[in-house]
Amino acid sequence: MWASRLPLCQIDLFPPTASAQAHQVDQLYFFLIAVSGVMTILIFAAIILFAFKYHRSRNARATQIEGSTRLELTWSILPFFVMLVMFWWGADLYFAYAQPPKDAMEIFVTGKQWMWKVQYPDGGREIDELHVPAGRPVKLTMASEDVIHSFSIPAFRVKHDVVPGHYDTIWFTATKPGRYHFFCTEYCGNQHASMIGWVNVLDAHEYDNWQSGAGRQGTLAEQGQQQYEQHGCSTCHLLDQQGRCPNLRGLYNKPVLLSDGRTVIADDAYIRESILDPNAKIVAGFEPSIMPVFKGQITEEGVIQLIAFIKSLSPNVPASQQGSQQPPIVLAPQGPSGTVQHQ
Repeated sequence: MWASRLPLCQIDLFPPTASAQAHQVDQLYFFLIAVSGVMTILIFAAIILFAFKYHRSRNARATQIEGSTRLELTWSILPFFVMLVMFWWGADLYFAYAQPPKDAMEIFVTGKQWMWKVQYPDGGREIDELHVPAGRPVKLTMASEDVIHSFSIPAFRVKHDVVPGHYDTIWFTATKPGRYHFFCTEYCGNQHASMIGWVNVLDAHEYDNWQSGAGRQGTLAEQGQQQYEQHGCSTCHLLDQQGRCPNLRGLYNKPVLLSDGRTVIADDAYIRESILDPNAKIVAGFEPSIMPVFKGQITEEGVIQLIAFIKSLSPNVPASQQGSQQPPIVLAPQGPSGTVQHQ
């Protein structure tokens, strides 16, 4: 409605380019438009040309061509190479933006009808507001508490579906301080259109001032420790010795041997699943059904806090080791002072 009242000269066809990725995405987009435009012009030009050339009133007759290998190869090979350029270019961008840099700052975003809840590692929280520093890679770890959402920041050219049941990630490097819209771009209910917010990009000094001035209730890990005590996790998951359930100290991002012989990495997704559905993957040496199911009892925000606390118990695991191959850990139910054995 508001856009219809603006003069045409004030309506932008494209959002601003405010991230390091934006220019590269736009170049591919304009290439696709150019190819589509050229092909459209050629096709319509051919239609108009042949419509006039072979109009019935002129009694013109087209030359019958029974077969032309050269012509068939031309119209098959040339479009193939054009499509191959599109595929290679798109795949290159996809893989470049699929893995965030190892030094990216992680922020947690939870979608819920109809709002976006933001959690920072230092414990800060916001709703429908996101503050990030300019010039620094930022990784968003996203979850949904109800239905499928989709998080999009047009000015950064990033968008990703947020699907219930697991974590989704996107990353960007904001380049221009300013205030930019973000949206939910997946219909999620009758108030979908109001599920919007703002990204506030600040320079380094302004961001430090914003961090120091915002109220905090402990870091994300400290809030996770409160959840750990509140839900009675410390009763079985002892931190100084082996209890009835696996010891969590030093667990994060390490391979874990399961009772069915498989080995999994204790990453965010595995820990989340173990909290909400502990019988989904049983650790070797432990009995099922010991841990209660917390699905529906802990919110996605609470799960994120618990994961942050478990991460803090493994301070010597650098981010560069995520996904690396290490000997699997057998979390023995019986053993001295909470130690783990390697096989």
